[in-house]
Amino acid sequence: MEKQVLQDYLDSHSFPVVVKSKKKYLMYEGLQDSSAYILKKGIIKTSVISHDGREFNLRYITGLEIVSLLRDEYSKFIDAPFNIRVESQTAELYQIDRVQFWKDINQSPQLQNYVKEYYRVNLLQSMKKMQQMLMNGKFGAVCTQLYELYELFGVKTNEGYLIDFVITNEEIAHFCGITSASSVNRMMQQLRESGAITIQHRKILIKNLDAIKENMVV
Repeated sequence: MEKQVLQDYLDSHSFPVVVKSKKKYLMYEGLQDSSAYILKKGIIKTSVISHDGREFNLRYITGLEIVSLLRDEYSKFIDAPFNIRVESQTAELYQIDRVQFWKDINQSPQLQNYVKEYYRVNLLQSMKKMQQMLMNGKFGAVCTQLYELYELFGVKTNEGYLIDFVITNEEIAHFCGITSASSVNRMMQQLRESGAITIQHRKILIKNLDAIKENMVV
């Protein structure tokens, strides 16, 4: 996606910027909101809550990106489709009146194309992740999530790829639909014993990326 189109749009307006600190929520699933939000800086996480109260993580979002679904063009208020929580020390987000945003989109062919591509890419990513989670089994799902973290936060080092972001086994479990963090503990221990990963200062270091990929259906 050509994010410069979105950046040019933001630069041409004086939208307010909301600043949230770590672990604070921007919105909760089901609560009404009249704004659209675009991440300016930081890391956020989207998640949903099941009827029995369990949390399922959807994805981490970094960099310039629309982080709230737009829904229809005319309703001033919509029910938030998921939770949005800040995972970095702080996050900055542009806050835009959602009806005005739709008007601006309809008046700009460039923005229209960007939004269409945004939804197309996110739909494909969601379908691919669903396929991986359903076909890989629990161990494969954990490896899939580790690979996704590598793509988002991986930093090349002499020893491998450091996931330069602290994530707990409980959070990994929530990404993979695994009810018990202890199950993820065992799988992570298995990966450590095989030499695929190690832990450095609470961060995951992938020492053998091929070993991670071997356990994924892609």
